[in-house]
Amino acid sequence: MTENLYDVLGIGIGPFNLSLAALLDPVESVKAVFFDKEESFEWHPGMLIEGTDLQVPFLADLVTFADPTSHYSFLNYIHKQKRLYPFFFFNRFNIPRKEYNEYAKWVINQLSSCQFAKEVVDVLDGDNCYQVVVKDMATQKTENIYAKHVVMGTGSVPLVPSALEEVVGEDVLHSSEYLHKREHIQQGERVTVVGSGQSAAEIFYDLLKNQTEYGYHLTWFTRSANFQQLEQSKLGQELFSTDYVNYFHSLPFEERMSTLEKLNPLRNGIESSTLKQIYDLLYHRSIHETVPVTIQASTEVQSIETRGNQYILQCHQKQKRNTFTYESDKVILATGYKPHIPSWIERFKHDIVWEDEKRFKVTQDYRIQFKQPRQHHLFTLTNIEHSHGSGATNLGLSVQRNQRIINKIAQKEIYPIHSDTTFQQFEIK
Repeated sequence: MTENLYDVLGIGIGPFNLSLAALLDPVESVKAVFFDKEESFEWHPGMLIEGTDLQVPFLADLVTFADPTSHYSFLNYIHKQKRLYPFFFFNRFNIPRKEYNEYAKWVINQLSSCQFAKEVVDVLDGDNCYQVVVKDMATQKTENIYAKHVVMGTGSVPLVPSALEEVVGEDVLHSSEYLHKREHIQQGERVTVVGSGQSAAEIFYDLLKNQTEYGYHLTWFTRSANFQQLEQSKLGQELFSTDYVNYFHSLPFEERMSTLEKLNPLRNGIESSTLKQIYDLLYHRSIHETVPVTIQASTEVQSIETRGNQYILQCHQKQKRNTFTYESDKVILATGYKPHIPSWIERFKHDIVWEDEKRFKVTQDYRIQFKQPRQHHLFTLTNIEHSHGSGATNLGLSVQRNQRIINKIAQKEIYPIHSDTTFQQFEIK
């Protein structure tokens, strides 16, 4: 057991736990290991569309906000690739999504703590530690690993409205599968994109660029009242600061949930540059011809029926309260994601403090709160929007989250956390 006992074990190796692994690498006093069931790291591979950028600046890499001198910074990566001058001339704060994916792989290749093709299938409570059952995906054999603390970084999974789940397949797919099936989609005569966020806009634009080559009619429906532009004002962006996270966490649960709805323009919207690209392309094409597109907001796709090789979308125009049917032979559902909560969390259900039937209570330093105090902690980087606000899935705050977790595990300040980082105040005391 001594050989298999770690100070911390991370479940999942997405950007959040990868940041934790990179920040822990130089901390000799903390023994860490991270497992992921996939064979290798790929960050949203179905949406790595050529020309798309990260929605946060490159400073929001895996380590910089905690340690700008870290070997694992994006700037060091770009330097090691002999691309520092091209990046300088690129003159952009936001980096290509594909490049972020390559950067993450570069970090992983240097971290012995990250192990792929290893699935955590169970977590059991013990005396001041957890027994973690890990399955080797190649051999299907399991082994027991012990950890004083566990960090749940299981990320999110595609969200498909329950009424549409039955038709998901080759022709009706979630946006996470887009690039894998783009060639098949483009063979359709009528292609429909459903959704209101950045992913929907990027897919619509990508299909629009290739429309003249394939000749399909392209449709975009969103149930939102309009094709809402992402709020990107500088004072607005301060709501992705550590100061605001602390303020949000201090609010009562009902107020937090209400506030999340009000912050939708900051959280769910389309970048102005993407909307501009779409409109400009439509305008240029319209000079000599009518562009075969349908774009309509306030429209909810309530169900989809199969009729031969066609799909009949049952739609509801929300403002006029009209229903109508719409034919399409390819449909992309850019309907977002939901937190992935592993099934083993059920064994802790009666020991955990819950804020409602789906949301466990999370402390300021990202521990799932138990009814009885404990020395071995279950940290979470998943399902924390209700506790830590609009930045719960934001890459820019992942480092701050991990600073708090590391300091708690080490029981001392390894990475100082700065306050008073904004010009505005969220609470005058």
